[in-house]
Amino acid sequence: MTDTNLLQGPIHDVHVELGATFAPFGGWAMPVSYAGTVGEHTATRTTVGLFDVSHLGKATVRGAGAAAFVNSALTNDLGRIRPGKAQYTLCCTPEGGVIDDLIAYYVGDDEVFLVPNAANTAAVVAELRTAAPEAITVTDEHREYAVFAVQGPKSTEVLAALGLPTEMEYMAYTDAQWQGRPVRVCRTGYTGEHGYELLPTWDDAEAVFRALVERVRAAGGEPAGLGARDTLRTEMGYPLHGHELSVDITPNQARTGWAVGWKKPEFWGKAALEQEKADGPRRTLLGLKALDRGVLRQGQTVLREGEPVGETTSGTFSPSLKVGIALALLDTDAKLEPGDEVEVDVRGRKLRCAVVKPPFVETNTK
Repeated sequence: MTDTNLLQGPIHDVHVELGATFAPFGGWAMPVSYAGTVGEHTATRTTVGLFDVSHLGKATVRGAGAAAFVNSALTNDLGRIRPGKAQYTLCCTPEGGVIDDLIAYYVGDDEVFLVPNAANTAAVVAELRTAAPEAITVTDEHREYAVFAVQGPKSTEVLAALGLPTEMEYMAYTDAQWQGRPVRVCRTGYTGEHGYELLPTWDDAEAVFRALVERVRAAGGEPAGLGARDTLRTEMGYPLHGHELSVDITPNQARTGWAVGWKKPEFWGKAALEQEKADGPRRTLLGLKALDRGVLRQGQTVLREGEPVGETTSGTFSPSLKVGIALALLDTDAKLEPGDEVEVDVRGRKLRCAVVKPPFVETNTK
């Protein structure tokens, strides 16, 4: 895909105005950074960062029994939550691979709002449409709503300054208004910090974002781009589809089995995942922390005593720890545990790393 046919979000021109650099991601032109990834990462951890993630998909499942239908398809158990709450869940193949990971917002028994990843929205919508009974509609609303993430210790201060609600439980949401404009405010995020995600309409996106920029900067924070989003989520060990999850990587392997309702009577991929869980997955996701100077990247071979035992799925320099870190799928047969030492082949150089169990830094979401 060339730059000329990349999709643009509702406030692309605002990002240009703010001095953003751009890169393709999931078919969209995304702001990578404004003042620099490390500064934006640090602002999010210490004050507040503002992310435009409007590229994320949006879809609504409506009709009699919509929640029950979604519950029969996606892995997590919607019965564990109530209207006004959100839930991380997975859309799997019959073989147990992951088509996508997404957030499901329980609006009511007859309506569920979904936020899939950008590149996988069409696939998730198609699968649900194919399986849905006649009374249930699945509507792709990718360009109906924007998504802005306000993340960090001062995120509550920012929302309160705009008169938006802040007192929800983690993974809860409220439908609110800002200057007469509807905004869904969610206590969710992808950084490991206390934060919120705002869903205004696509047409209201610019006004909401400009107001957020003003308040974020007043709180000592910064707009933040895709670069900081990636370093933040990697420090937390959060999976990214196409890296730690894919149609070839199951929830059992990626350590996301906590998002599977094992006691439910059905969900897509249930039999295959139950069998894999009983047998034990052939590989497991763990973290690696560099003991020598060097930056880890995706797709590098992990070695133990010279023998391959896995491959990195994501890698970066951790601005918080000031060392290279990575997530890696490691062979179960190697019996690696936190504290063990391995090597990673970085362009022919063996980089010593310690095996760790993510997150690499403290979680402050709640």
